[in-house]
Amino acid sequence: MSERLKYRPFEALKDISIKQVKTPASVVDDCDYFSMAMARVREIKEFREIPYSAPSLSVPTQRPSNNVEDAEALTEIVMGRSPVEICHTQEYVEWAAAGRGQTRNLAARKDLLLRLHKGEFAVQDYLDLHGFTLEEAELLINDFITESVRRRLRCVKIIHGRGLRSPAGPVLKEALMRWLTGRMRKHVSAFTTARGCDGGLGAVYVLLK
Repeated sequence: MSERLKYRPFEALKDISIKQVKTPASVVDDCDYFSMAMARVREIKEFREIPYSAPSLSVPTQRPSNNVEDAEALTEIVMGRSPVEICHTQEYVEWAAAGRGQTRNLAARKDLLLRLHKGEFAVQDYLDLHGFTLEEAELLINDFITESVRRRLRCVKIIHGRGLRSPAGPVLKEALMRWLTGRMRKHVSAFTTARGCDGGLGAVYVLLK
């Protein structure tokens, strides 16, 4: 029984040391892998020298300006030596009633507006809206146009002002455009901004039917 207790089958293992496994000499490194992969690669002699030509930079030729006269005219206006034509400003307005042949009569309508703006139609009466409210102005214009038609007047002038002192801009002018092209349209053939001597951008010529 005591002999069994002394039996130690793994006691001999204590003298055995763990030895490092030596790397086999047959193991290849990255360089060897690259050499193996490139073994069948052959040089293409035609690609030793690839011809290259730098792209030519095309400099656009500066064309002579055809707007020399326009530039000179603009300079004259900026320097105050030449007046600005009213019809070339943003405040200029014009309108003409279209007939049945609207496309065919477009040139005629444009000619009519040009003649009206130049003052070729004598102003037979006028209405000054300065100092009136929008509601009062609408009533005055309606009565003025109706009475002018009854009197068989051909051309009248309405002074609306430019609205430069109004925080909301030319409110009366914009309202007048709506009235003339809306409820009063049946009496109006055309209207344009007046000439400078007749109020300019603060007035319109109205051509009645």
